[in-house]
Amino acid sequence: MSHTFYNSLDSSCKSPFGAIPAGQAVTFNLTVPEDLGYVDPHLVLTKDRENPVHYRMEFTGQTPRVNHFTLTVTPTTSGLYFYHFDLYTDFRRIYRTPGGEGVLSWTEGQEWQLTVYEPDFKTPDWLKNGTMYQIFPDRFCEGKPNKEMPFADRIYRADKTGEPYFWPTEQDEGYLNMDYYGGDFAGIQQKLPYLRDLGVTCIYLNPIFEAHANHRYNTADYLKADPLLGTNEEFSALCLAAAREGIRIILDGVFSHTGSDSRYFNREGRYGPGGAYRDRNSPYRSWYDFDSGYPCGYRSWWGFETLPEVQEDSPSYVDFICGKGGVIDTWLNLGASGFRLDVADELPDDFIEKIRTAVKSHGDDKLLLGEVWEDATTKEAFGQRRTYLRGRGLDAVMNYPFRNAALDYLHGGDVAAVADALMQICENYPAPALDCAMNFLSTHDTERAITAIAGEPCNGRNRCWQSKRCIPADKMDDAVRKLLLGYAMIFTLPGVPCVYYGDEIAMQGYRDPFNRAFFDWNSTEQRLRGPIKTLAALRRSCDAFDGGRLEIVRAEGDVLHYRRVGKTQTAEIILNRGPHLLAEEAFGKNTEVNPGGFTVLVEDNEPEHVGYFSVY
Repeated sequence: MSHTFYNSLDSSCKSPFGAIPAGQAVTFNLTVPEDLGYVDPHLVLTKDRENPVHYRMEFTGQTPRVNHFTLTVTPTTSGLYFYHFDLYTDFRRIYRTPGGEGVLSWTEGQEWQLTVYEPDFKTPDWLKNGTMYQIFPDRFCEGKPNKEMPFADRIYRADKTGEPYFWPTEQDEGYLNMDYYGGDFAGIQQKLPYLRDLGVTCIYLNPIFEAHANHRYNTADYLKADPLLGTNEEFSALCLAAAREGIRIILDGVFSHTGSDSRYFNREGRYGPGGAYRDRNSPYRSWYDFDSGYPCGYRSWWGFETLPEVQEDSPSYVDFICGKGGVIDTWLNLGASGFRLDVADELPDDFIEKIRTAVKSHGDDKLLLGEVWEDATTKEAFGQRRTYLRGRGLDAVMNYPFRNAALDYLHGGDVAAVADALMQICENYPAPALDCAMNFLSTHDTERAITAIAGEPCNGRNRCWQSKRCIPADKMDDAVRKLLLGYAMIFTLPGVPCVYYGDEIAMQGYRDPFNRAFFDWNSTEQRLRGPIKTLAALRRSCDAFDGGRLEIVRAEGDVLHYRRVGKTQTAEIILNRGPHLLAEEAFGKNTEVNPGGFTVLVEDNEPEHVGYFSVY
């Protein structure tokens, strides 16, 4: 029988669990079988890119045939630390294996990670037991129908059922993004009761600033709402109306590049004779990197000439984004509750810290999320380890690792590996960030969830193949059931669930523009809305989902059973992706879980309180 030397997920081995604030003592307990002979264990702790420090562990006694050692250390500065144990005999060391467990090794292995964050790191409480809803503004609801296009080069789509235009070329990389369905602020405002009824407490809007593409990631005027959406005053009215429904609104901040067709760059000349491209004396000239070494004469985002990159170290640009009367100040004054930073990995950490200062100057309750596709604590970009999740930058990030884990589970992947992926994020992320992490199955940058779950894999096929391709009708029942199972997971894991508009009516679509169709308000699909509404209500009513710790109970076969432990309540979540009825014990009772179904059971922690059970 193998011996468990150490397991970072076990509080008897490491306390407290996971990331810690600087100045917090952390205790490591190691057990070593006496048949290994003489050992002199040391904790080898290495701060990122620094030299390792060896700490001798203290012998604390024996249980039958096992020696016990302990050590308490107190990291005083924030940073990323890695550790393993060295027995100091015969080059034997203990390294991490899946599930956080230690294994004896004579060769190099995987180290454990200890994230140490700023002790004053706080994130907005209002989000933590809420539910987000992402809206692609042009495609949600048209409150003012048949409006005139504000610019002549826009194509109006009166038929809302039509597929978004795409424009195949020889390489099949181009597609038309000048077709507009007319979604606007008025439409969102009309649907606020619908969103409130669904359980939504926060709306994340893709870009709303004036821009000359329907995605609006090519900003033309940071200080003005796109006229097709409405005016700045109408946006402010939307925020007020949303607040009355208990809903806050956060905006997409695209600060790594602008559009070439903008008042700042103005390559196309839409904004008169000025702009950095046309006028060397333009006040915006220092924002951009003009160099003949670039194919188009200036640095552009991933080589797209229509997206000139900005120089985030330009004092004039920093002041424009972060200063008094600047972009952040303007939109938070109009009623926004925060920002999601597009391509946060491509923004320098010191610029993100300045953005944080500007956001938080409007109150600690204002939110700053970042787009990061990997583990944000270990992310490296441009040769540097990113520091934005340690308390001086972002509040939290988009939780792509959880999406990947959920899809792996639904696709039949190894359940133990899924559980390990979940626990690694919980272990690595600071609790304030984890509690606000944005959990989702779909976004505007991914295939729609039901397509990713049940559709034929795209495998890099072109847009002609993706166009109009749907899940066969005889497969939809199973697809909807799996989609609901995925949302049950997203709603009950640490972090904040986010529904991408239309997922609740099982809208389909591969990559953009097919994942950005107009919301089908005539849909009769009801199988998802009720359970999502119930899950959102459960999150609000049960404190286990408001920062409660995650424990894996069972992860094998088709079963993923985990527990959330809050201050006053505990929730057991049992997922069964298999084809057979599952009998699983929780709270000392035998519980049945339907094939392809899930069960959530909640009980008060105090033994004298009678527990109550909720089954879905």
